[in-house]
Amino acid sequence: MDDATDTVTDNRAGGRYELVVEGVTAFAEYELEGGRMVLPHTVVPPAIGGRGVAGRLVKAVLEDARSRGLKVVPACSYVAAYIRRHPEFADLLA
Repeated sequence: MDDATDTVTDNRAGGRYELVVEGVTAFAEYELEGGRMVLPHTVVPPAIGGRGVAGRLVKAVLEDARSRGLKVVPACSYVAAYIRRHPEFADLLA
């Protein structure tokens, strides 16, 4: 990505992880259910699409879920596909 200083933040009040690139926010929604994190939706606005934003966002979400000891339910097709392409996260599947 162009800006190596941008970081993924957990907007707990909004129930989503956010990544701001060039003033535009991409996000991955989540719901906590016991020890599980359900990931129903990932959105990357067209203005910042095609630059690996979704992959960077989902990787950070999965790493955070792991650090919190949570299992993941990839209800979002992008998250499910990301885990298939990155088997190092398969152990997180609920």
